[in-house]
Amino acid sequence: MRRYEHLVDLRALVGEPLGDSDWLIIDQARIDRFADATEDRQWIHVDPQRAALGPFGAPIAHGFLTLSLLPVFFESAYAIADVRMAVNYGLDRVRFTAPVPVGSRLRARFTLKRWDAIDGGAQLGIEAVIERDGAAKPVCIAESLIRCFT
Repeated sequence: MRRYEHLVDLRALVGEPLGDSDWLIIDQARIDRFADATEDRQWIHVDPQRAALGPFGAPIAHGFLTLSLLPVFFESAYAIADVRMAVNYGLDRVRFTAPVPVGSRLRARFTLKRWDAIDGGAQLGIEAVIERDGAAKPVCIAESLIRCFT
């Protein structure tokens, strides 16, 4: 995990990597819990026997499950010591660029794209590239907007 002392110091890091998260395994139990929470029970996600005969040869994670893991990825990638609170402000762009088969290991690489002053802190535009271990291309690319308050 990378540690930064002051939010204001990140202003000089626009265009630079902020850190990489720990790896996280996407198992069928996690996929099933997400399906239950969202009521998205499409067979490609929750029916291992049918999914084995489908286009990916196994169940795959929901794209929105992958995206919803951003907070846990952020938590293990970097910390800013003087930020007392950070809130999700939204997303500017999201693409699900490859499937996430059950059993995949994922991690996110974060790059600071924007640093904009706001009252009490800064709004960061952070590109998240979510990678699957052993895959040639990422599974998701998103620009997350985070409001950080000191």
